[in-house]
Amino acid sequence: MTDPFRIDDLAAPVLPAGFVEQARQLEPLAAQIRLEPDALIAQAMRETGLQDFGADGWQAGLAAVLAGLRDDVPLSPVGKLSALAQVLQFLKNRLLLEDLIRRHPEIEQVEMEPPLVIAGLPRSGTTHLHSLVAADTRFRSLPWWEALEPVLAEAERPAEGAPDPRLARAAEGIAMRDQVLPHFNAMHEMTVDHVHEEIHLLALDMGTMYFENLGTGMLPTYRDHYLAEDQTPHYRYLRRVMQALQWLRGGTRWVLKSPQHLEQAPAIFEVFPDAVLATTHRDPVSTVASFATMIAYSSRMGAAKPDPVALGHYWADRIETMLRRCVETREQAPAAQSIDVLFHEYMAGE
Repeated sequence: MTDPFRIDDLAAPVLPAGFVEQARQLEPLAAQIRLEPDALIAQAMRETGLQDFGADGWQAGLAAVLAGLRDDVPLSPVGKLSALAQVLQFLKNRLLLEDLIRRHPEIEQVEMEPPLVIAGLPRSGTTHLHSLVAADTRFRSLPWWEALEPVLAEAERPAEGAPDPRLARAAEGIAMRDQVLPHFNAMHEMTVDHVHEEIHLLALDMGTMYFENLGTGMLPTYRDHYLAEDQTPHYRYLRRVMQALQWLRGGTRWVLKSPQHLEQAPAIFEVFPDAVLATTHRDPVSTVASFATMIAYSSRMGAAKPDPVALGHYWADRIETMLRRCVETREQAPAAQSIDVLFHEYMAGE
């Protein structure tokens, strides 16, 4: 059990002196950034040497993400650079995936067993349940390093016995985050091999509520796009990514987890008709307070002026929307393929 602590600088973060100085030095570089689709697409192609992004359908999501980053809430220089790097990485990951499948078309024939899909509000015990199930080696899960870079470029493929360079890059990212967010692991532990959500895989098709957390912790332009769009095509693309990862590293039955699955039962059962849905339940007031605190704490890296009050309102509204959509669509999950997990019972021993 982590010792209790109090964060009293959410609205006026006290940042490490070294980080503040680094951020100041990055201001000229951040000022030159163009958060425009054409610019990032061209950069992704240039850095990978690849041009084929596969089927269309992701471009509208990309445009919505970048419009939100430009116009919704002002980003700090670090926030702008970080957002650029993440979106660019998703585009590069997609190019590398499509190149892999082009060279190995048998990937599209890979068979998968029915996945276990864990859904629930943020901070409702989904991570604990995910980690517990993933400890069973009969399940295929997604470690953090693989989520960040699902497919390694051929030029980087290590010699036999040499370490995968993705591991070191993932470790460096965690170390940098820990310098600025020393309390984050107490809220949501992250290690290189930690089991992670597949939101980074959905991001390859620009269809995931992960983008709402990007930068300042709220992105209403993208939220509105996401809620208005049928997410089924993006879940189909997720399945495509899973086939490739299964072909690369094995496993046949996946355990998936994300809060967004709570409002996406129709898409899940359209793409994975034999899936088993495990839904966690916790008092929504507690989840809003916990999640808004975590997001407000994280936003000190990306927001020009963190606003915990605005974040609280944003996520209270967003979580209500998730719950209402869950209620409206829950019956589309076959009763024999649906399990409920109560937070106060499941976490009683913690």
